[in-house]
Amino acid sequence: MMLQIGDNVEVIDELISGVVTKITPQEVSIRMENGIIITFPKKKVVKVDKNTPIEYHKFTNSSLKEEKKTKKNVSTGKRAKKKRTPVLEIDLHIEKLVANTHGMTNFDILNRQIEVAQFQLELAMERKFSQIIFIHGVGEGILRAELEVLFSRYKGITYQDANYALYGAGATEVFLDSFY
Repeated sequence: MMLQIGDNVEVIDELISGVVTKITPQEVSIRMENGIIITFPKKKVVKVDKNTPIEYHKFTNSSLKEEKKTKKNVSTGKRAKKKRTPVLEIDLHIEKLVANTHGMTNFDILNRQIEVAQFQLELAMERKFSQIIFIHGVGEGILRAELEVLFSRYKGITYQDANYALYGAGATEVFLDSFY
């Protein structure tokens, strides 16, 4: 993807978005909405469609990081490992999805979380991800139950509690392998 001056962009792992003002071989300068210009490494900046709400573009750096490909070693004759698709990690805590919850009811919050989850699930299917981790927190279990209802609408999707050591009891791992 080639960035150009004037492109709308976001920064991976940051709540920063804006318009590209300068591009060097290694860095991109971004003018944020408040007028401040900040520079980031090119690999941390992604171009976004300004017509799509910002919260739908949020990916974490770790969720998009692909494992290194092992190149074929001619001297030992080892074959290259198959490229694995990255695991998408979506944090559904409302403070990660909207800037301000003022005026939102619990119903509004739950609907926003499910809307984002559905969008990200369909995007992952389209981009042929094999797994997604939805971080929903523990709470009263309402969001978790609604996510299970959402997942049940899609054939070929399986899910389970995510790795407890990494996420505690507040995440669900969804497998899309059987979807394809």
